[in-house]
Amino acid sequence: MSERNQNNIATDHPSSGPGHDAVATRDRILEAAGEVFAERGYRDATVREICARAGANLASINYHFGDKERLYAEVFDRARCSSHEAMERLAELAGHPAEDRLAAFVNAFLSKLLDRGRPTWHAKLMSREMIDPTAVLERMIEQSIRPQWEMLCGVVAELLGVPARSHAASMAAASVMGQCLHYHHTREVGARLCPGFYDRERIIAEVAQHVTTFSLCAMQGMRDRIGRGEVPREWIVEVLP
Repeated sequence: MSERNQNNIATDHPSSGPGHDAVATRDRILEAAGEVFAERGYRDATVREICARAGANLASINYHFGDKERLYAEVFDRARCSSHEAMERLAELAGHPAEDRLAAFVNAFLSKLLDRGRPTWHAKLMSREMIDPTAVLERMIEQSIRPQWEMLCGVVAELLGVPARSHAASMAAASVMGQCLHYHHTREVGARLCPGFYDRERIIAEVAQHVTTFSLCAMQGMRDRIGRGEVPREWIVEVLP
C-alpha cells in the first residue's frame, strides 16, 4: 500500500530510477526549495509546491533528503557555500594592512548580497531565518555568521586601537555590516528613489568603495575621540565572553 506524506499524496515512486539523473533531480529540488523557503518561510512552504516547481515526484524529498527539515538544512548549506569561499579568500589576507582587509570584507559581503550571478533566494533566505528563526539558526550562527563577525571585529578593532572584544569594536562592526545590508534590504525602495542605481555594471565595486571609505573616515574620527578621552572607558575595554 502506498505511504502518504503530510499533504496526503501517494509516494510510491521516487523521481529517480533506471535512466534517471538523480543528481540533477536533487539539484533541482534544492534550488526550488531555496526559492520557496525564501518566499514563504519554512513553516508555510509545502513539499507539494517545492516538488511542483522542481518538476519532481512528491516522493523525491523523502528519497533524497529524508524529510522537509533536513531539506531545509541542506538548502542552507548550499546558500552558505559562496560565503565560505569569500571568507577563505579574506583569511589569505592575514598580515595585510587593516584598511585592505576591511575593503576585502566589504566587497565580499556586498557580493553575497548584490551579485547578479548569485541566486536571489540566498540572501533572502538568510534574512527570513533571522526574522523568523528555526532550529537552523544556531548552526548558521556558529558556522557562518560568527566567523565573519569575529573577522570583522578584529579588523575594526585594529583600526580603532581597541580590543576586538570591546563595545566600540562591536558597534563599529555592526555599522559596517548595517551599511552593506541597507543596499539589500531597501533595494526595491532604492530602485524607485534612484532609478537605474542597481542596474549599473559596477554597482558592487562602487558601493564597496563608498562603504569602505565612509567607514574608514568614521573610525579615524572615533579613534581620535578615543585618544582625547571623549569615549566612555567601558566602551574601549575588553569584554569577557
